[in-house]
Amino acid sequence: MLSYSSELKAAIVQKMMPPDARSIAELHQETQIPYQTLWNCKHKALQNGQAAVASSKNSNTWSDEAKLAIIVETAPLNVAETSEYCRIKGLYPDQIQQWRAAAVAGQSKALSKSEREELQALKKRCKQLEKELNRKEKALAETAALMVLRKKANAIWGDQEED
Repeated sequence: MLSYSSELKAAIVQKMMPPDARSIAELHQETQIPYQTLWNCKHKALQNGQAAVASSKNSNTWSDEAKLAIIVETAPLNVAETSEYCRIKGLYPDQIQQWRAAAVAGQSKALSKSEREELQALKKRCKQLEKELNRKEKALAETAALMVLRKKANAIWGDQEED
């Protein structure tokens, strides 16, 4: 198994950060470093609190941990320093303000991991039930249409029992 230097790993993580925000797949194509190794570098950077390591240029897809790291990093900065930080990271100051407000509002509403899993399971079950209900509604509509056609046919040609 190959071992990569810490300098190379730092350079890779830097390429994953804005303004480049290159994906793991792009870096794999360029460097021929295994996909899993690149993913591990990204994961370790996030665990170490390195902000703005993202898989796409769209900052709305960043993890909550990355957003929180940015909020913490920008908390002591004034407006000019925050603007400079945002230019470096490829962000807007308004985004940081929104994330900060969401973090404060969400503090009291935070869900535990088990609650999130339960919510996901309930959403999945709800989707399955809606799908089944839609299928049954279609079957019921088809049956009702067949009954109406039978009544019309009987009215036009008469009951077959009369023959």
